[in-house]
This record gives sequence, C-alpha cells and structure tokens, in this order.
Amino acid sequence: MTDVFLYTTPLDPRSQPLVEALTYEYETRYGTYWGEPASTEMTRYPAELFAPPNGAFLLLLRDGVAIAGGAFKRCDERTAELKRVWTHVDLRRQGLARTVLSELEAQASRQGYTRLYLTTGFRQPEAAGLYLNTGYTALFDPAVDPEVYKTLPFEKDISALALRLEERAATDRKAG
Repeated sequence: MTDVFLYTTPLDPRSQPLVEALTYEYETRYGTYWGEPASTEMTRYPAELFAPPNGAFLLLLRDGVAIAGGAFKRCDERTAELKRVWTHVDLRRQGLARTVLSELEAQASRQGYTRLYLTTGFRQPEAAGLYLNTGYTALFDPAVDPEVYKTLPFEKDISALALRLEERAATDRKAG
C-alpha cells in the first residue's frame, strides 16, 4: 500500500471520485441552501484555473485510486486560494487531509505564493477544525455560531515555507 501524489487536472478520470464525493457532500450538507444546486460549486471554476503556473490540482493516490486531494487557484500575485480539499469518506481521521494540505502549501510556495486563503462552509466543522489546527487564522470570530457567517474564511502566511524549501534543496544538493 503506497500513497503517491499526482499533479493532474479536475478533468482527469482519476479525479472523478473526488469531484463526485464533494458534490454529494455539498448536496447532503447544504442542499439548495445557497439558492442553487450544490453541484454548481463543483463547476463554478474552469479546470484551467487549477493548472500551473497559477494553480495546481493534486490527488493522493493509493494503489492508483484517489483517496484524497485538493487544489489551489490564483487570487492575486501573492495569494493562492485553496479549493476542493477532500478525503475519501471511508478514510477520514487518518491525517490524509493534513498530508494533502501540507503538500498544497509546499507547492503554492514553490509557485511563488506567500499567502493562502480559503473558505469553508458553516456545516463543515471538520474542515474548520483542520484549518485551525494547521496554523490557519480564522478571519471570523470562532466563538460565534458559524451559521451567522455562512462561509468561514481562513488565511495562512506561508512566506517562511519558501525559505525552508530553499534550505532543504541546498542541503540536498550538497549531500548529492
């Protein structure tokens, strides 16, 4: 059982479990709460936005099957917006989302971003907990009922990550 990262596109057939599961999750948690079918969120952005040089779409594969994934797209020159962070429902609570998040942060840094931004919905407390526990700053008052806000925005400064990646690369070059 080997887990490997694959940078690809939302159009890759291996991405379909992620897209279908997220669509189902949005439908079951929100229905038409936002005034449109939940599936609209999954088709809101064209696949090109999640492609280099401005974006990335990542799958975590186990034995060739997508078990987790996520993406980011450009917000502005220094900010990438995280989207589509997902873990297969049968594999949750094993640190896979944290693994994907770490890889997305590193890739965003490699692509020149120094800040990450994201929103999650008020009916996704697991996601809010993940972001709070991995160094993201809530741009709302976490003590207030999340339904008041509807969407929960977070940010994280990743400028120091670029320095650590450069130091590691320099160490690897010296050792190699």
